[in-house]
Amino acid sequence: MRSTSAAEGRRSSHPARRRRGAALEAALLDAAWEELCAVGYPGFTLDGVAARAGTSRPVLARRWSNRTELVVAAIRHHTAPAMQDLPDTGTLRGDVLAVLRQLSASVSEMAGVLSFMFADYFDTTGLSPSDLRERAIAGTPSRMAAIIQRAVERGEIDPGRLSPRVTSLPVDLVRHDLIMNRAPVPDATLVEVVDRIFLALVLAGVSDDHDRPEGVPAGGRRRE
Repeated sequence: MRSTSAAEGRRSSHPARRRRGAALEAALLDAAWEELCAVGYPGFTLDGVAARAGTSRPVLARRWSNRTELVVAAIRHHTAPAMQDLPDTGTLRGDVLAVLRQLSASVSEMAGVLSFMFADYFDTTGLSPSDLRERAIAGTPSRMAAIIQRAVERGEIDPGRLSPRVTSLPVDLVRHDLIMNRAPVPDATLVEVVDRIFLALVLAGVSDDHDRPEGVPAGGRRRE
């Protein structure tokens, strides 16, 4: 039954038409993601993706030499955030909360799928989830880095408080909740991650009552 549905999806998802360049690659990666979600990594093949995309295996093989490379490319294509959509609320708190809310909304819909779909992927390739993430985001501009740099330029952040682990902390905590609970992260949790944990670590002068940003009392928590 499952294979029949997958075959039907392959025939109907992407009708054959002439595509070139970026449009062709985007269509191939869309088809690869759909195939991955439909059959999982164990059933994922270049032939299956080609059928779903309405093209031939050589078209895929010229771009990705094996299914592992194609899986990583499909994940990257499906999950990569657009830098033009980078929040700009005027404050570090507003920007970070906006990014975390976007992350929760976009990743929660597939967290459950990913958690079981890639069990065989890790066993087969010998890679870890961290390895897969690094491959998927390699060369992609960091939204958090851009947000933090703006906050440094506004004088909100003490650069001396920053480290790679601190910079990635909000996203790491939200990603953990998404994977563990397979559901959107409650907004109250996102606010707590930002106010009680992240801002308390990075805000310039957070321990000084005279220099603390408006709305953030001692300890770095902003009153709602």
